[in-house]
Amino acid sequence: MKVYLEIGKKRVFAGALDWPGWNRVGRDAGAALLALVASAPRYAAVLHAAGIEFAPPTTLADLSVVERLPGTTTTDFGAPDVAPSADAEPVDEAELDRLQTLLEAYWQAFDAARQAAAGKALHTGPRGGGRDLDAIVQHVRGAEAGYIARLAWKFKADETADVEAELQRTRQAALDALAAAARGELPTRGPRGGVVWTPRYFVRRLGWHVLDHLWEIEDRVS
Repeated sequence: MKVYLEIGKKRVFAGALDWPGWNRVGRDAGAALLALVASAPRYAAVLHAAGIEFAPPTTLADLSVVERLPGTTTTDFGAPDVAPSADAEPVDEAELDRLQTLLEAYWQAFDAARQAAAGKALHTGPRGGGRDLDAIVQHVRGAEAGYIARLAWKFKADETADVEAELQRTRQAALDALAAAARGELPTRGPRGGVVWTPRYFVRRLGWHVLDHLWEIEDRVS
């Protein structure tokens, strides 16, 4: 399985190149790769629940590092921030369908986790930190609205709307924006020359965020 490394000064992310969204972090490259392998069964469960075939790696020998990228301050903060070179490749209709299917699988698993956690207290850290379930859902929805903007797609969140309705509206906008970007219907540069994400990196970053909080919910409710 091809993976890439995003190497910061304090943290390193390992990501599966062909499975955007599946990234894990460690203090160094070895720890990040081990974390990726350790999370493989959880990632496989997400895909298998959606009917997606996936053979998870079981050892480090199953991984092949094909690219190493310098990280940023965001990497060190704890979020992936650098796109592998393969994410610049064009997306045809078959790949677009696959990317949309992956996002829908991640959302399906996230919804299952939050439904299982409904009415239960989430464990907090030693200092009582950590969002409650409703705050996690709002945080994920808000982040997705921000990610949509990184594709140069116009979307305005409605903070007064019903949470569930707004969550579904945001997700549909993400799928629509992804499709438009893949078909070359959106700008590739921002109005002031800013960087616009590629479709593949959009799925990689949004998918990582959903999976990260999905697994946070599962870990904190168990």
